[in-house]
Parts: sequence; C-alpha cells; structure tokens
Amino acid sequence: MNDNILEIKDLVVHFETDDGVVRAINGLDISIGREKTLGLVGETGAGKTTTALSVLNLVPNPPGKIKSGTIKIDGKDVLTMSDAELENMRGNDVAMIFQDPMTALNPVMTVGDQIAESIELHQHLSGKEAFEKAKELLKLVGIAENRAYDYPHQFSGGMRQRAVIAIALACEPKLLLADEPTTALDVTIQAQVLALMKELIERRHMSMLLITHDLGVVAETCDDVAVMYAGRIVEIGTADEVFNATSHPYTEGLFNSLPNLHERGEELIPIKGLMPDPMDLPKGCTFAPRCAYATPACEGKVPALRPMGGTHYVACDAYDDPNFRLRRNQNG
Repeated sequence: MNDNILEIKDLVVHFETDDGVVRAINGLDISIGREKTLGLVGETGAGKTTTALSVLNLVPNPPGKIKSGTIKIDGKDVLTMSDAELENMRGNDVAMIFQDPMTALNPVMTVGDQIAESIELHQHLSGKEAFEKAKELLKLVGIAENRAYDYPHQFSGGMRQRAVIAIALACEPKLLLADEPTTALDVTIQAQVLALMKELIERRHMSMLLITHDLGVVAETCDDVAVMYAGRIVEIGTADEVFNATSHPYTEGLFNSLPNLHERGEELIPIKGLMPDPMDLPKGCTFAPRCAYATPACEGKVPALRPMGGTHYVACDAYDDPNFRLRRNQNG
C-alpha cells in the first residue's frame, strides 16, 4: 500500500481570460502521508485554494484549465477519473471545508437536512436514517442534536463552521481539505475549532491539507509544512525543520514579519514589494525581485528544490553563492 494518501506531481493550472493567461500553479509537487497533516502556507494569491480545488477536479472551467501534472488519491489519478468516479470520490474519499461557512451552507435548508443530504447520497441510507446520523454528527462536533432543525442564520459563526465540519466528516473521508477554516472566526472560537478538527482527525485516522496564512495555526496543528509562492513550493519539510531551520528567504521574511512577544519594542520587518502579477511572472526565481539575497543567477532559471537534510527541501539558487550564508547571518 502506498504510504501517501495524496500525491501531486508537476501540476500546472492556468486561468485563460480575455485579459490574458493567469498562471496560478506552476509545477506543484506535494504529498501527504497517511494520518498526517500538511500545512500549505503563503500569501493571498499564491495558489493555495486553486490547489485544493484541483484535488477535487473542481477548478472552474472555463476559464480554469489543468494544463498538466498528476493528482493521485490513494494511487488513483483524479484527472483521469470519469464523472461517476469523481462523484464517488468527492465526499467519500476527499471532503473540503470551505473558507466562509455562511456561503458554504444553503440558507433555505435546515442544517440537519444539509448534513443528511451528503449521507443519503453517498451511503445510500433512507432520509430518516440519514437525518438521525446527521444529528449524531452534530453532537460529535459539539452542537445539540435538536439544532438539526435550525437554519444556518440561527447559528453563530463558530457553530456554522462546526456544521460545515460535520458535513465534511459525514462519509468518513480519508483526506480532509481545509481552506482557511478559522479565518472568519474570533480567536477563542478559532482555538476551539482547531482543537476539534485535530481531535476528530486523530480519532478517525484521517489526513488533512490545511490551507492557511497563519503560522501559529500551522505550528499547533501540522506535521509537515509547505511554503507556497507564486504557484510553486519554495520550502517544504516537517514543521520542526521549517520552523527551526528556516532556509528560504521568503519563509524567513514570513517569520520576520510576525510580532515578537518577547521583544515588544522590536519593529516588524515586512517583506518588501508585492506578490508578482500571475499574468506577468518574472523570469527565473519569482521571489528574486523581493529578495534581499538575490544574485544575477537567480534571474536566469527557475530554482529546483534542493535537499537540506532529512525531509527538508528548499528552492533557492542563492545557496550556490559562497557568501549567501554570511549575508543571511549579517541580516539576521
């Protein structure tokens, strides 16, 4: 049996619009082991949500097109599946928690009916049996069973997100895709929802792709971390490797832009410039125009991931410059 539940190799996704081609994902390679959680981190526009939609083969077409690559769930390539196979895979093998629970829920159906609909469709139970299971799932995520008869607008933000989690877990998928699942919630509720997700994933022996821009959430929740920039992975490894042996200048910039609780007087060090326009990506390393360590060689070719020890890889050709580490130490 394959050790990985998800394997994405050389994925390229474009959005072909009247204004030009948006190169959203540009040769993505990631994998997730069984019962492991991978945190996918990066700025808005990096391609994180497009990655999750690609796993479900739900990139809106038009204008989106998966140009090349493979996406395998349990060894089966999603991109070669028939419509019937895709329908069976979505919900059964892979489920998704969307960013905004209010738009993810149908406002004119009760929460119980929405959970039951998924169960009835995939597990072929009667409507009554599916609704009873829906009530059990609500109880599992910390909501009273009698709230199954309520509508989404009668729920708080945290309860709506719990209901979305219940829908995602309804058919006990092998892989959970969580797209910024706590962004719309206040800090206290965020912590509760994350703790709940972590507990349920461990209890049900699931894997998860957690999409977030919050490094604190990653540190708390994830086994592995992949840092994404302009549609590519620039650094990947275990959470310990990436957090304690940060190797890519972009990852370094993300950490430097966080407030230091121990040195409250310290100024934040933002990453200069903006994410490049995906319609007009720079040649070579796409981070070079914002990078304090860029050399002329960085503009020549797209850097490949290079090993840094263990499972830690970084896409940075500045390491070929013998003075690179010295300059980093001086800046640090």
